[in-house]
Formats: sequence, C-alpha cells, structure tokens
Amino acid sequence: MSELFYDAAPNATRVAPERPSPRTYPAKPAEVTLFGTCVVDLFFPEAGLDAIRLLEREGIRVHFPQAQSCCGQPAWTSGYVNEAREVARAQLNLLDNGLPVVVPSGSCAGMFRQHYQEVFAEEPDTLKRVESLAERTFELTEFLLHVCKVDWQDLGQPTQIALHTSCSARREMNTHVHARELLGKLANVERLDHDHESECCGFGGTFSVRMPEVSGAMVLDKTRSLMESGAAEMVTADGGCLLNINGSLEKQQQAFRGRHLASFLWERVSGEVTP
Repeated sequence: MSELFYDAAPNATRVAPERPSPRTYPAKPAEVTLFGTCVVDLFFPEAGLDAIRLLEREGIRVHFPQAQSCCGQPAWTSGYVNEAREVARAQLNLLDNGLPVVVPSGSCAGMFRQHYQEVFAEEPDTLKRVESLAERTFELTEFLLHVCKVDWQDLGQPTQIALHTSCSARREMNTHVHARELLGKLANVERLDHDHESECCGFGGTFSVRMPEVSGAMVLDKTRSLMESGAAEMVTADGGCLLNINGSLEKQQQAFRGRHLASFLWERVSGEVTP
C-alpha cells in the first residue's frame, strides 16, 4: 500500500492526482449559458430549472440553447473517439458565444475543461475554441461560490445531509471542495461524513452496463455508507450518480433517497418545500 494512501485525509480521493492551480475567477456576469446535461434533461428536469432559478436569483440572465444534447463523455470514455468528436463538435458550436457556461454536473464540466483538448488534439484551429470554452466553463456550485459569491439566508428547517460527489468530478473539478463550502453557508444544514464519500458509486456511464456485477457491488457499499451516516438524505451535483444510487435504494426497498444539489439549494434559499 502506498504512503499516499496512508497519509490521505479522511474521505480524500484515493491516490489523488496533483491539484490544478487555483483558477482566477471573473466578476459576476450579466448573462450565462446553462448546459443542462442529458441526464438532467431526461431524468431530473426540475434540477435544471432549479439551477436556472438559483442563477436568476443572483440577477443573471440565463440562456438555454434548445439544441444542446450530450457532452460526449459516454462515447469518449467507451473508446468511440469519432462518435464522441462529432457530439462534442455540436456542443462546441452551440456554446461558441463567449458567455460563461454553467454546468450542474462536475463530470460534464470536466469533459469541457479537460477532455475536449484530447478529443480535438489533432485539430489546432478547433483547439483554440476548446481552450476558450474551458476557461468559460464552471460547475454550478463553483460558480455560485466563487463568481456569484453568494451570501444566503437559510430558510429551511434544521437537517442533516450526506454529500456525494462523483469520482471524476472530484478529480477534475474539485466539486467536493466547492459543495462542502457552499453547504457550509447554510446555517440550518449539517453535513455528515460517511466513510465511502470518495468512492465511486459504480455508475461510470457505460461501465455499469458492461460490468453490472461489479457496479452493483460498488453501489451497495455506497448506499450502505450513506444510510449508516445518520443523514436524512443525500445530495449530489451529478445526475448519473443520483440515478444509480436512487435506483439501488429503490431496488433495496429503502426509504432513504438522494436528490440533486441544485434542488436542495433552491429549497433552502427560496423557502419553497418540494412536494
């Protein structure tokens, strides 16, 4: 076992890569584009609407191009390079407007910021546009925390929650750091640690389809850890993980559930309780 494993802080990403240099954040813009992600669009549309509400609450006009689809991550991580490139090219053309791009998913934001440079590595002219998109891309909690610099009044009842961040989002976008700090601004919310926070939920896009037994074992460990934390619910900013975790909980006939962080945050700051 490596020394890095032993020296890691509790719930640190296992054998974590070197953290990128801190970003320089711009002033709060008047307008942004929301890239809703295909999973949010298909399975958690209310979370996308809540992300828009959070941004509009900060006085920002939100554009939502109707032609947006998938970021290309499933095809890319499965080795379908040409197919991923065509999907990515469509999104790049759509988002090539100079506006900041806010994404309610750390893994999709990481695709824009890091992997598009690999997708278009052999197209120098396209790479210039990719670099522009990377600099303009922000995961939702990162944007609210460091660009909007939100100062919220928590209008919800006292509660205890557990946080899940996807493993790729932790590595590529530091979403666990941003989400923890943002949740820490809510006076009536206590975040409880759980011993599998840094572990993959087993979704991994097509991984869960190609290796269902391994995926199933991983999500059982994840759900067990979440329920044993004592939290009332789990929140996460990644729709794929949410889909996988809630699906496993339903199959186990457990009442415990997770929901998208955007919806949780909107409920706390708006005072509107989700039915």
